[in-house]
Amino acid sequence: MDLKELINKNEQSDIDLSTEEEETLLSEGSIKQLVSFVLEDVEYGIDILAVHEILQIPEISRLPNTPGYIKGVINLRGNIIPVVDMRKRFGFPDADITDETRIIVIETNERVIGLLVDNVHQVVRLSNSNIDPPSDMIEGVSEVFISGIGRLRDRLIIILNLQNILFLEEDKD
Repeated sequence: MDLKELINKNEQSDIDLSTEEEETLLSEGSIKQLVSFVLEDVEYGIDILAVHEILQIPEISRLPNTPGYIKGVINLRGNIIPVVDMRKRFGFPDADITDETRIIVIETNERVIGLLVDNVHQVVRLSNSNIDPPSDMIEGVSEVFISGIGRLRDRLIIILNLQNILFLEEDKD
């Protein structure tokens, strides 16, 4: 699925503004656009500016001696891209790859990476006033992975800190 198709198909917002007003707020940084995806029935969001594209599952080549959360690599138009299994990265049990499973190709820390997720849900727009910092109740590794929690009507969207999710161990070396 093309990212533009996803944006046009099912974009949701927590704000009721004209397109022009919303574009102004976006340019000022008062609204955050997120690509949301689902793992274990929980909705997560990543900044749309980090997303290059969304892919159906191509052939993934497994690499020896890599961390368990590295599913392998894919060849995307001549570029070799590592794929991170987000279920394993978060310590969730394995799940079957279905027709809904996708790879979200992102750029973080000047690297292009694929994120294997259960289902890409939609693009959402949240005003900064509807994004709360991670709770003081969250301790340990989880607080490093989460940059905020967004409220969209009756839903909560966990906003991820991609730099820490992917390279926490490597950056400390």
